[in-house]
Amino acid sequence: MYELVANFPQQQFHFDTGRALAERLGYPAVVLDRVPAEAVVSFAGVGYFHDLAALRPGERVLDLGSGSGMDSFLAALDVGPSGSVIGVDLTPAQVEKARRLWEQLATEEIGSVQFREGRIEDPGVPDGSIDCVISNGVINLVPDKARAFAAVARALRPGGRLAVADIVSGVQLPDTVTCDASLWAACIGGAMQQESFLDALTAAGLRVETVRPNDAYRFLSARAVKATSKYGVTSISVLAVRT
Repeated sequence: MYELVANFPQQQFHFDTGRALAERLGYPAVVLDRVPAEAVVSFAGVGYFHDLAALRPGERVLDLGSGSGMDSFLAALDVGPSGSVIGVDLTPAQVEKARRLWEQLATEEIGSVQFREGRIEDPGVPDGSIDCVISNGVINLVPDKARAFAAVARALRPGGRLAVADIVSGVQLPDTVTCDASLWAACIGGAMQQESFLDALTAAGLRVETVRPNDAYRFLSARAVKATSKYGVTSISVLAVRT
């Protein structure tokens, strides 16, 4: 599904994609104008968090599930030429597209960006080397979320931040949902109960500071809408700090 999001983003998915979605979630149009349009058209995030991340010049950023690169490029603009961004994604087509678009964008006025193919549970960065981890709609896709949060905590320096938008549920999802591959890919089947999601962050050594609902996010297909309404599936943005 995410190969299709990279290569054929105009298709109909369980979820919305593209610039209209990004603007509805809170991305300023003037900011989106600064990154490649091809990255924006393949945007499949679930919320906005860059205001929570509050990236500063010179910072080192890790983007978990970087997709076609939109959030990575925006982060690179914020950290400037003295900063750096590493994007990690499991889908080869997404990584290939992000690398190609970065070649078009790279200038002396933007931080360095590197895209890697890999799993976010093992991003391959030195412990304590990252100032801010960002992630948009991806942690729900990971079967072992405790491992993903532990990887975030290891990567962050003390006092470093995690700014994430993701899908959570109001109640524990039944097997009929969690065992449905299509609903997993749609960011529903792997959604963690919100309270458990926040508890898992704390258990990993992250102090939750902000939890914000993303009421503008919605699913499209009838199956996805039915699952979200029945089990309270929703999108939140979270800021957490490495203790």
